[in-house]
Amino acid sequence: MRIIIIGQGPFGEKVLEAFIRRGEELVGVFCPPDKRGEAMKKLAEKLFIPLFQPAKMKDSRVYENYISLWPDLVLLAFVSDIIPARLLDIPTFGSLCYHPSLLPRHRGASGINWAIIQGDTRSGLTIFWPDRGIDTGPILLQKEVEIGPNETTGSLYFNILLPMGVEAMVEAVDLVRKGEAPRIPQDESEATYEPLCDDRVACIDFKKSGREIFNLIRGCDPQPGAYIDSRGMRVRFYDAALDLTQVDRPPGKILSIDKDGLWVALRDGRIRIGKLKQNNGDKIGPLDFARSVGWKIGDRLVYDKNENH
Repeated sequence: MRIIIIGQGPFGEKVLEAFIRRGEELVGVFCPPDKRGEAMKKLAEKLFIPLFQPAKMKDSRVYENYISLWPDLVLLAFVSDIIPARLLDIPTFGSLCYHPSLLPRHRGASGINWAIIQGDTRSGLTIFWPDRGIDTGPILLQKEVEIGPNETTGSLYFNILLPMGVEAMVEAVDLVRKGEAPRIPQDESEATYEPLCDDRVACIDFKKSGREIFNLIRGCDPQPGAYIDSRGMRVRFYDAALDLTQVDRPPGKILSIDKDGLWVALRDGRIRIGKLKQNNGDKIGPLDFARSVGWKIGDRLVYDKNENH
């Protein structure tokens, strides 16, 4: 089959590598014209695979490229751009898309983040046939995994869903080749859609439960980084651990600081923060961070304006 791969980042690179190793007939690679597409670009150029780096997939030239390449199948290997509907009908067998959630749950660009933020204990991936909606097309296959109690978005993706996703893409193409690829409609009654996980949703509210705060920090680790605004600084928290033993201190108060963590009081326990950073800085350990910003044991990181102090 004549295959086009569209993608970016580590997942796009690994999918491209996998199909190169298999000796597939790769007739085109599309990736962004910035650092997200660098790895795929290098691979394509090294092996003389036709390379295209449009600013947007909706550009008219992309449609012309598609037609000239005569693809049998198009693989969307981590695509953040919108694929115009008219491109989906060009390949002989259609297009396949990887999504890191168990569709129809967690449609949208931040499926892994929201699974953890919302406290899901199971996640997975879906290979589906994209249509004109957002992650709404029929399902070809799914793989389910457990979300560990301390899993972060980064560890779940890079350690589990990325390598499993590459294997699933290979499996899906084999099913298409054999004529055995199903098209299972998604159950709209179970569908959820969440917005992009960015600073609009990443602010820590110490009025919430310890579990909610812990899940937010895990779900925003490594990006965008759950944060507090304190003393004119935006501080992001990483590498969290939760202890639901009640402490007699107001939420947001620093309980202790050592090389292993900065412990902060919660309304129903305490939380350890292993790494911190300011917006434009690097992640550093709690002792170095506290020294750099002047935090001390007993400081209250965030105040409720309605409280009396």
